Amino acid sequence: MSKRSPRGAAGRVRVALGRLLRRVEPPARVVDWAIAVAVAVEVASGLYSFTRGTPSGAWVFWLHSTVGLTLAALVAFKLYRVRRRVTSPAAWDRVTPVSLLQAIVTLAALGTGVFWVLGGNVPVLAWTTLNLHVGLGLLLVPLVLWHLRGRYHSPRDVDLDRRAALRTGALLVAGTVAWRATETADRVLGGASRRFTGSKPTGDLYETETEGGGFPVTSWVADDPDPVDRDDWTLSVRGLVGEELTLPYGEVAGGGPAREVEATLDCTSGWYTVQQWGGVRVGDLLDSAGVEDDARYVRFTSVTGYRWSLPVEEARDALLATHVRGDPLSHGHGGPTRLVAPGRRGFQWVKWVESVEVRERGDPMQWLVTLVSGFD
Repeated sequence: MSKRSPRGAAGRVRVALGRLLRRVEPPARVVDWAIAVAVAVEVASGLYSFTRGTPSGAWVFWLHSTVGLTLAALVAFKLYRVRRRVTSPAAWDRVTPVSLLQAIVTLAALGTGVFWVLGGNVPVLAWTTLNLHVGLGLLLVPLVLWHLRGRYHSPRDVDLDRRAALRTGALLVAGTVAWRATETADRVLGGASRRFTGSKPTGDLYETETEGGGFPVTSWVADDPDPVDRDDWTLSVRGLVGEELTLPYGEVAGGGPAREVEATLDCTSGWYTVQQWGGVRVGDLLDSAGVEDDARYVRFTSVTGYRWSLPVEEARDALLATHVRGDPLSHGHGGPTRLVAPGRRGFQWVKWVESVEVRERGDPMQWLVTLVSGFD
């Protein structure tokens, strides 16, 4: 009896795999446009998730995870279809290198995301694996646009029939199942302490305390001012108020925190900490100043120009913290005072606050300021 060669066995496996893929793969142009849509959803949901700090926003993270795993299957279909073009340099054109780079970055973004969910973290300089995942995801945007520019097909040319729609829907279902599997694996591997946002306790990421309070010092973009002299610092309360206030540190902090709350600081770098914060309730400041009837928002501005706004009713329950764990806030943690906004992500907890302004409208420019504040 003759022996079958390994090459022949491997060939039969490839043939069987190819037949299976052809049975479940949506049409080529459906895959191409589905990849573009999936990347757009991933970038949008990822950025939007930065603003969601309460469990009611968990659906954003569920959507991001499900579409991400579906995107992995779509990229696999795409790579299998173009494998001969990629492995034959003679078939390359000017778009091929960018398309190949897009595939590599996509797989790297998906891989770092799954690795983080499963409890992994390999810091790269000051970046956690989650930071790297976000950076790779943002890099995909120009790569996908460049790819579409060279390989564009009108959506009207997409042959999305009933069978193609069912196959595409099945991929979403498979993505959901895969996401639930990673969640289960995370719990089995001991990662149950991860929040719904994906953030992990500081002890899982940092072996030593970096500053008072037992949690890391992180600043958004270029916000890194010189230490603020508490003797010269004042807090202003202005805008749509009956009486503008200018309060020195002694009046804000008094002999100690006037109010204490326990709140979770959830940083978009991928860590969270639960701390006891002490300070002045923003609502008490607004009552002292007298808020006018047409007030809708309260804007908190840092000495660096960084700022964020909250609806006035939400702002009333926020805290201008001067202490953490009973000790005065260090400079790195935002002293003399920082905003503590339960249910908001860390980048919205403005540090080194010097101004509280009551306004009729929100401040859409605050999104731009997050990118340029702190630069001289």
